[in-house]
Amino acid sequence: MQRPGKIISAVIGGSLISFTLAATADNTNKAVGTKVSFAPAENTTNRPAVVVPSEKDAFVFSAPPTGNYAEDLAMYQPIADYLTRVTGKHFVYRYADNWLSYSKEMTNGTYDLVVDGAALNGWRLDRMNHTPLVKLSDDLTFVTIARKDNRKITTLKQLAGQKVCANSPADPEMVALLSQLDNPARQPVIVQTKGWDGAYQGLIEGKCAGTVLPLKHLEKNDGGLINVLYQHKPIPSHTFSAGPRITPALQAKIQMALLADEGRNATAKLRAVFGSEGLVEANAAEYANLGKLLKDSLYYY
Repeated sequence: MQRPGKIISAVIGGSLISFTLAATADNTNKAVGTKVSFAPAENTTNRPAVVVPSEKDAFVFSAPPTGNYAEDLAMYQPIADYLTRVTGKHFVYRYADNWLSYSKEMTNGTYDLVVDGAALNGWRLDRMNHTPLVKLSDDLTFVTIARKDNRKITTLKQLAGQKVCANSPADPEMVALLSQLDNPARQPVIVQTKGWDGAYQGLIEGKCAGTVLPLKHLEKNDGGLINVLYQHKPIPSHTFSAGPRITPALQAKIQMALLADEGRNATAKLRAVFGSEGLVEANAAEYANLGKLLKDSLYYY
C-alpha cells in the first residue's frame, strides 16, 4: 500500500519552496519540488532590514559639469553620502554631463540642493525660492586676459565678437565678462575648454583671443605671457543653495553639517578644485541682482 507523501518547506533565496516526498512502490521517498509561493526570509539578527529609498523619495543634489563622470562623482558623491548620514534624509547625487542639460534640469526645479556660481544662486534666489546656505570661503576676483604679444587685443571691449576660451557662458567667470560686454550683437564666441587650466592653455596656444581666470589662478600660472585687460569686482565663490522641498529645519541641519569638521572632509575634493580653505555661512543679500547677469543665457531669461 502506498503511503501519503510528506510535505517539507524551506526558505531558499527569499522564496518559500515546498517539496512533496512522494512514496513509491519500493517504499523510497523521492522529492518533487514546486515553487508554490513567495515569502521573505525572516531576519535572524536583531537589526532591522536595511531599506534603500528610491530616488523619487530622495532629495536630488547636483552641480555643473566640471570634468568627466568619474571625476565629478568622486567630488560630489561623498557630499551626498555625508548629508544622508548626518540628516537622516536620503540625498542622491545627479550627474550632469553638459551645461544645457544641467541648466534645463535646474530651471525645471529637478534639483533640491545645488552647488554652483554666484549668478546662478542669485537667479534661483529670485526665481525659484532657493536659499543660499554655505559658500566656499574665498570670494572670487576674476581677471579678463589676453596674450601680451597680441597687439589687436589691448582692451576688454576689443573682445566683442572674438573667440574666448571658457567652459560655459553660465560659468561665473564668463558671467563677469559678459556683464561688461552688453551689446548682444557683439557677444564673444565661446571656445569650449575644460576648466581654468584648459582655458589658459587654449589662450596660450592661440585657440582664442582672450579668457577669464580667477586672479589667484593667474598668479600661480602666469609666465609673463599675459596682459590683464580688466579686473572684475569680487563675487561670492561657489555656493550651496536649497530649494523649497527642503524645509527650513532641514536647511539648518545641512548648513551645520557642511560647516562642521566632517563637512570639511566631505567637501575636500570640491574645495581643492576651487582653491578654497573652507566653507562659511552664505548671506542671501550677497546674491541680490546677480541673477540678472544671466538674462542673455539660454533658460535664464
